[in-house]
Amino acid sequence: AARRINMYSMTGSILLYNNKAETVQKTIRCFLDTELPIKLYIVDNSADDKKYIIPKDERIEYIFNGKNVGFGAGHNIAIRKSLNQSSYHLILNPDIFFKDGVLEKLHAFMEANNEVGLVMPRICHFDGSNQYLCKLFPTPLDLILRRLNLSVLKVLLKGKLDRYELRFTGYDKIMDVPYLSGCFMFIRNEVLKKTGIFDERFFMYLEDVDLSRRIHRYYRTVYYPEAVVYHEHEKGSYKNYTLLKHHIVSAIQYFNKWGWFFDDERSNVNKKIISQLSIEKLINKNL
Repeated sequence: AARRINMYSMTGSILLYNNKAETVQKTIRCFLDTELPIKLYIVDNSADDKKYIIPKDERIEYIFNGKNVGFGAGHNIAIRKSLNQSSYHLILNPDIFFKDGVLEKLHAFMEANNEVGLVMPRICHFDGSNQYLCKLFPTPLDLILRRLNLSVLKVLLKGKLDRYELRFTGYDKIMDVPYLSGCFMFIRNEVLKKTGIFDERFFMYLEDVDLSRRIHRYYRTVYYPEAVVYHEHEKGSYKNYTLLKHHIVSAIQYFNKWGWFFDDERSNVNKKIISQLSIEKLINKNL
C-alpha cells in the first residue's frame, strides 16, 4: 500500500480555561510563526466562548467545550483529529513563549531520530534560569517533598528531591528522561497510535507522567536543550485549594494505577537512568 502523505508537518493544541487574552495571543503567535505546514487546535474549557481572543488565521481551528472537561480530555479532542493529519503533535501550554526556529529544530531532531517518541526542549524562566522539569518516575515521597514549603524534612531530604529532578546533570546536554513535563510535549503521532493518548481518568495533573511513562516503554523520551522556550509556570496548585485537591486526587489515581511503594518498573527505569546520566556526567567532566 502507498504510504499516506500527511497534510501537515505538525499539529498543536492549546487548552484554554479563563486565561489572559494577551498571554494566549502571544503563545499562538509563537506557534504560528513558522514556514512548516501546521495546524493549531485551540480547545476552550471555559464556561464562556473566548473565540474573540483568537486571531483570524486559516491554520487555527477553535473548539468550544462550554465546560471544563479536564487537561487530558481537552487535549485528546485535538489529538484524535491530529493522528491521521500530521507526523507530530505538540501539547502546548498557553503561557509558553519561544523565538523563531524552535519548532524547526525540534521537527528536524525528530526526523533524524526515529527511535524518539517524545521530546521536550529546555524550559526556562524569563530570566533564563532552568525550570527543572526533567524527572524520574515519582514515588509518593517525591510528590510530598515537592509540596513542602522549606520544612526541616524538605531541607534534610533536598538531595533526594534534586535527584528526582535530575539537577546533577546540569540540564546542558541531550539526555533520555522518563518523565517530561506536559507544558510542552512534542510527540510522534505514530507513537500515540501505539501507546494511546491521555488517560482521561486524570482530570488535571500527573496525566503527563502517565503518558510519558507509556511512551518511554517503547521509545526514547528525550530532553533537547538546543531548543529553548520560556514558561510563566504559575504553579497554580501551590496557591489554589481547588487545584491542590485535583493534584491530590490525580496522585492517588496515578499510584493506584502504577503502584504505590512496590513498582518494579519505576525502580528499574529510575536506576537505569541515574546510572546512565551519572556515567555520562563523569565522562563529560573528564573530557
